[in-house]
Amino acid sequence: MRPRKLMNQINVVPYVDVMMVLLVIFMVTAPLVNPGLVDLPSIGKSSQPPLAPLEVIVRADASIMLRERAGGKETGRSVERSVSNAELVRVVRENQAKNPDQPVVIAADKDVRYEAVLRVMDELQRNNVRRVGLLVKPAAR
Repeated sequence: MRPRKLMNQINVVPYVDVMMVLLVIFMVTAPLVNPGLVDLPSIGKSSQPPLAPLEVIVRADASIMLRERAGGKETGRSVERSVSNAELVRVVRENQAKNPDQPVVIAADKDVRYEAVLRVMDELQRNNVRRVGLLVKPAAR
């Protein structure tokens, strides 16, 4: 009895047949499938200009300044004054009572300790001031 010879080839004809059948099925059904139409919402232009944010400035000596811009972002008029923590919270809450969507940004000198910035942010968040963020200067490329 002769030993069986190992077969080292794969018969791919059945796989090619199956792929051809699938290709024909997809080619016939593809034109029949309608792409889903998306009905996008439309919006009009805002009648109000965006509110300029209140800027809380933390200086290198840990003093706090508040900058309020009169009007919108385009107007260059701004009022900057030194405030305490309690006065800062009071002024910010008064402004947000008038304009609930007015953001508050914290701008700190790069030499200020991280703890001082977090203290101001924590004070604002404990007093339910909404939309608090950090102001940074983009790096030059």
